[in-house]
Amino acid sequence: MADSEYLCLTLLANADEGESAFKARLTAAWTQLLRSAPDTYDAVYAEAKAFDRTNGRVSRAYMVEADAAEAVAAALSASGVEVVPLDPDDVYSKYEASSGEWFQLAH
Repeated sequence: MADSEYLCLTLLANADEGESAFKARLTAAWTQLLRSAPDTYDAVYAEAKAFDRTNGRVSRAYMVEADAAEAVAAALSASGVEVVPLDPDDVYSKYEASSGEWFQLAH
C-alpha cells in the first residue's frame, strides 16, 4: 500500500467510562506505544478533534497508515484499549485525513 493511504482506527471507552477517564487511559496507552514501539507510533497521522459516541460509548478516532494499522490496533489492545475492528477496504487519502475534523500529530 502507498504511504498516502490511511485507515480510520476507532478506540472505545469502557462501558460507563466518561470522556475524562477515557482520555487519561488513552494518554497512558499512547505514551506506552511511543516508548515501546516508536516506529509503530509514527504511523499514526491524525486524531479526531473531538470525542464521539460509538455503540453508546465514548470513542476517539485516529487516521493511521494503512500498512501499519493492524500493528497499532494490536499494541493498543494489549494496553487494554478496545479497538473497533478495522475495515481494510475503507481507505482514506492524506487529503481526507487532513480535513478540518482532524488534528495532525507532530512526529
